[in-house]
This record gives sequence, C-alpha cells and structure tokens, in this order.
Amino acid sequence: MPDIESLLKEKRTFKPSPEFSRQANWNKRTTNEYRKLGAKNPTRFWAKMARENVEWFTPWKKVLDWKPPFAKWFVGAKTNVSYNCLDRHLEGENAWRRNKAAIIWEGEPGDSRVLTYAELHREVCRFANVLKARGVKKGDRVCLYMPMIPELAIAMLACSRIGAPHSIVFGGFSAEALADRINDAQAKLVVTADGGYRKGTAFALKTTVDAALEKTPCVETTIVVKRTGEPVAFRSGRDLWWHEVMADASTRCPAAKLDAEHPLFILYTSGTTGNPKGILHTTGGYLTHVTTTFKAIFDIKDEDVYWCTADIGWITGHSYVVYGPLSNGATTVMYEGTPTHPGPDRWWSLIEKWGISIFYTAPTAIRTFIRLGDELPKAHDLSSLRLLGTVGEPINPEAWMWYHRVIGRRRCPIVDTWWQTETGGIMISAIPGAVETKPGSATLPFPGIHADIFDEEGKAVKGEGGGFLVVTHPWPGMLRGIWGDKKRYKETYWGKYKDTYFAGDGAHRDKAGYFWIMGRIDDVMNISGHRIGTMEVESALVSSPDVAEAAVVGRPDEITGTAIVAFVSPKDTAKPGPDLVDRLKRHVAQEIGAIARPAEIRFTNALPKTRSGKIMRRLLRDIASGREVAGDTSTLEDFSVLARLRESEED
Repeated sequence: MPDIESLLKEKRTFKPSPEFSRQANWNKRTTNEYRKLGAKNPTRFWAKMARENVEWFTPWKKVLDWKPPFAKWFVGAKTNVSYNCLDRHLEGENAWRRNKAAIIWEGEPGDSRVLTYAELHREVCRFANVLKARGVKKGDRVCLYMPMIPELAIAMLACSRIGAPHSIVFGGFSAEALADRINDAQAKLVVTADGGYRKGTAFALKTTVDAALEKTPCVETTIVVKRTGEPVAFRSGRDLWWHEVMADASTRCPAAKLDAEHPLFILYTSGTTGNPKGILHTTGGYLTHVTTTFKAIFDIKDEDVYWCTADIGWITGHSYVVYGPLSNGATTVMYEGTPTHPGPDRWWSLIEKWGISIFYTAPTAIRTFIRLGDELPKAHDLSSLRLLGTVGEPINPEAWMWYHRVIGRRRCPIVDTWWQTETGGIMISAIPGAVETKPGSATLPFPGIHADIFDEEGKAVKGEGGGFLVVTHPWPGMLRGIWGDKKRYKETYWGKYKDTYFAGDGAHRDKAGYFWIMGRIDDVMNISGHRIGTMEVESALVSSPDVAEAAVVGRPDEITGTAIVAFVSPKDTAKPGPDLVDRLKRHVAQEIGAIARPAEIRFTNALPKTRSGKIMRRLLRDIASGREVAGDTSTLEDFSVLARLRESEED
C-alpha cells in the first residue's frame, strides 16, 4: 500500500517578530534547549517541567513507570489540581492574585459575571463541602450536564478538590446518550441546570436529566442551578437547588492530597459504532502537561485576557478553558452562547469589550466568519489581540491567511495545535516566540513529545513523506485507559503498532520536518492507486474566491476505486450552477493536480458538524454513496442538515 501523498505545496512562511520573541516565555534558545533535552531524555524533560510548573505535596519516587501500554507518571507523588488552580495563587508571592479575575463569564443574553481567584476559591470550597454532605467520597464519580456557566467550572474544581472524578456530558446530548454515560461511569450524583441559552432561546436541561435518570439507578442526588427560571419538576429526596445547598456551606475545605495517578476525570468520545469510550485522565501527569503547554504555547502573561471558545463539555474546554489557564493564574473567558447571536459580530464585540489578548478557536468557526465577510470584524477594535490559535481540525492555508490578515491584522502569531481527547493536551504546535510558521502546518512536536510517521508495515518514514501519525514514547497527559475496558484500550490505541500509540490521523512531514495533519485515516481516499487526504482537496477548494467552506469524501468507483465527492458552501457572491462546478473542478486540478479533480460537486449552505465544530465526514460518505446514514449521530449539532444534503445534487 503506497504512502499517503501530499499534493499541497505551501511555500509561505512567517517568522516570529523580534518584539514578540524578546518577551516570549519560551524564546528560540530556550525552546531549542528543551527540544534537545526532550529528544534525548523525555522523562527528564517532563520531570523538569513538573518541578517548575506544578506544586506537589509529596515528591515522586519515580518519574515514569512504563509497562506498555500502561503508564504511570510521577509515581508516589501527591498533588491536587484544584489546589494548583486556586490556593497557590492566594499564598506567598502570588497573593496579589486574590483580586485578579480568574473567570470572566458572558451569558448569551448579555448578562456577565467576573469571579476573582479569591471568590472562585470560596465558591469551589463551598460546593466541595456540598458534595461531601451528599455522601460523595474520594473516588466516587460525579456527572456534570450543564450549560457554559461559571457553576460548571466551580463543580469541576470542587470534584478535583475532594478526589471525585467528574464526567462532563455536553449539554446537548439526548437523555439516552446521557443515561449511557452515567451508567458506564456509575455516577453517584448529577449536577445540572434548569436550562441555558442558545440562539436567543432558552433550552431545557433538567427535563433531559429526568428522562435519563429513569434508567440510572446509581444516581442518588441531583443538584440544579437556576439559570433560565423556566419551571422544572422536582423529585423529593433526590433533587436540590444549587443556591439552597450552597447558602450555608462552609467556605473552608482543604484540598485532598491525591496520588499523581488518582483519576481526575472521564470524558466520553463517540465512535462511529459501539458504545462511547470513557477516556480516563489522571491527576499529576495531566496537570503537568496542560500547565506546561498552556504557558509555552499561549505565552501567557499576568496581564493577558485569554479566550478559548470551546465548550467545557469537550476536552479543549477541560484543558484550555479551565485547568491549563487557571493553573497558570490566567484570566480565562467563558461564553455561553453561539457565535452569531444576537448578531454575526458577537465574538468580535466580546474581544473588544473585554480586551481579549489571546484567542483560541476552531477552523470551522473561522470559515464560517469568512463567509460572513471581512466587514464584521473590521468594524471592531481588535487591537488588544496579540496571539491567535486554532484547534479541532487541520486549518486550510487560505483560512489561516484570512485569520492572520483580518483578525490578527498581520501582527499576531498563530499557533495551529494538534492534539486529541486521548492525548490530554497539545502534542504538535508552534512555539510562538521561537518557531517559524507555515499556513496549514501544526509545525513541530512539543518538546518531550516523540511524534513520528509510520508506513503500513510500521516502519518509520524517513525524511519527507506521509503515512500514519504515531507517538513512540509515553507522555504525561496521555489517557490511562478506557474506563472499565482495558481490552478495548489496547486494541483501539495500541493494537496497530507494538508499544506505539496510533492517533488515527494521517500526516505528511516536509523537508523541514514540519508536520501537516491530513485528517483521519478513515477519510483518506484511494484514487487510482494514489492515497490522498481529504484536507488537501478541501484546502484547494477553499482557496477559490467562490468558496467559503468545503468537505470532501470518497465514494466507490468502478474505474478509479474511489471518486471524490465535494460538498461545497459557496460564498454569497457566487452563484451555484454548472459554470461554478466547472470552475471549481478546474481550480482543484490547477492547484494540486488532475488526480484530485472532484468527480462530483454538491452545493449546500451547511455541513454536518459536531457541537465542537468538527465536520462529520462519515455521514457525508454515506450520503455520497447513496447509503442510509449509520452509526452514532448523537453529537450532530443540526439534524436538518442531513435532510438538505440528501436533496443536494450536482447542477
């Protein structure tokens, strides 16, 4: 089987400005030193990061205990994530942070709250005591099914404070999906809200919880935050109001001294088939990974206001809305609603309002804003921004350039980050003060991360080439297993190559050693013997001035093996029709070669996406092939998109 071929030729490069490099947490010299140490002795590198960036109650006896595929990091050490996120910012030389904003929260209707580190600490201690009063002990699981409100972060930190692993379920999942996750984790208590706000209307959460709890005998208590004020049903003896149980709770709750390998959280990922996988992350290694990567990659300073647009229900929200920022003493922004309500410039108005300096979002969101036009962001003062980031999917070069030009005003470095729920934290990314960037490339592995590219037989691809993205050495933020299923953990992540983590993604490495993520291996298309990633064909389409967004899949073809089908969202200035089809096919052939020319183009005003912004290409494959849509669709944001796509045909 041939390697995955790279047809995309991107030659633009952007060096860090001397001004940015001079003030950077990690400059070129520091980064090179860490890169050398991480390459030669990754355990020594991560031990250094753990000492510098995390507070420990008890030191470790051994940095890494590796019995493939099971790892233990900082063996024998004790720490606490809540303590690192809160208490250490209230003591000693950091005591000035008591009155610093920890969380800036904006609700979709326009209401807002600011919690200082001292206030957040008090609220977390109170809720930790509430949990203990309801019988939650160290090791008990707590399910959080909530909107993007400060109480969600408070509940997370309270759980970690007493050693009760949390399982956050995104507040858009169905009752059945919620019940499955509660039962798998055997959660003892559920925290929810009456509802939240999305697209200008209140949506219910408590009613979904009530339906789920009919199938979850393990749950003893439900605590409900009053957010919308909509009436909800209450079951006596089980359901409690948040504000009532918090009223008399003590503000003193010492952080439990937890083993470094104590479970911190379970986060469920949805596969195409089968039950959701409960990804398990533990305390010390995960905290070391997210604290270090946040400090280096986002170049965080005490005066920064940082905003990651992800929902906390996803791993990005866990790692880079709550734990990574707060462990660094940063000010982190939470926003409840959608990007385009009440107007399509909501995000840009928030950046202007709060003086946000670091902005981290998804390529799908960026492409949505491209379609809405440059005038919206240009109407706002975005001069506070100094660093931009992307996460969730590979970003195509033209979207990268728009982000750089229109949002960053040509002066903000961009960190394009690759990582997964399973990796816990960022694995491949530019260090903004040290690394030259290329539009569309995540650049280089973070120091201490041993990423490589293998061929089908498990041999490392030397130099330039494409294949399967793997990690060849354990890292501290790595998943410790699938909750309750060691066999599935081994087969899913370690079954392809011996003692090597297979990420499920394809990648290409260029002559400079830069990684270009080419999407899921499931999405690689075999066309006349050539293995081509969807990302490059999508990038070619989006580079057309007529296209706002595109998703590409393959369908069976008797002659070529696979035919390329493109689902294209044209810009408002473009007229869908045969002329545009011909233009786009010629454009792709000109950009990356005739082999990648789509056999079929379907126009659509929306693509099927998860609520975290990822395009669900497997659904598009079913539609392109004329099959019934199969597999798990519980994460799909808008089900009406599927019906519209089935009706779309090439003009």
